Amino acid sequence: MKLLMVILLSLCGFNAFASPVNINTADAKTISDALSGIGPKKAEAIIKYRTEKHPFKTLEDLLDVPGIGEKTLEMNKNDILLNDTNVSDQKTSKN
Repeated sequence: MKLLMVILLSLCGFNAFASPVNINTADAKTISDALSGIGPKKAEAIIKYRTEKHPFKTLEDLLDVPGIGEKTLEMNKNDILLNDTNVSDQKTSKN
């Protein structure tokens, strides 16, 4: 029973320990593995958007991707990189 609890708790907290992911350079698997609520289809939509439109300049640009809403963005904002700097150095609103 204790082993089962440890396994369940480790699965629930997986994304809490994931490294931030650069959504402008990462592949779909990396994005879906690193972000909560982002499965393979949404990760592919992120790749498609940045390829067809432009790289993401702000976190809010993700709201233009079909299937990405404010709750998903809020849940993942500390795990998303737009470049290779620290998350806290990035802009979170359009200027």
